[in-house]
Amino acid sequence: MKMHNPPHPGEFIREVYLQPFSISTRSVAKKLKVSPSTFNRLINGETNVSPEMALRLSKTLGRSAESWLAMQGNYDLWRTKIQVNLKAVEKLEIMPV
Repeated sequence: MKMHNPPHPGEFIREVYLQPFSISTRSVAKKLKVSPSTFNRLINGETNVSPEMALRLSKTLGRSAESWLAMQGNYDLWRTKIQVNLKAVEKLEIMPV
């Protein structure tokens, strides 16, 4: 499966950690100390990385918590750019005083 650019953190985890190393979602959920259903929702892109999950992912998979949150933010912004129509939004012109 080709990852989106930027990828959802769950998609990244699946493509970079789980599939190449044949790691089960259950085993990662156990290490994260979250329910398998919680981790599966993240992997399937049904939920976002929260600050708490970012800390858990950082400890379990590596990378900084900030990088997990940045990845989520980049994905959210990308999706929003696709969905939001800004044609009617106007730029504020500020005149120097």
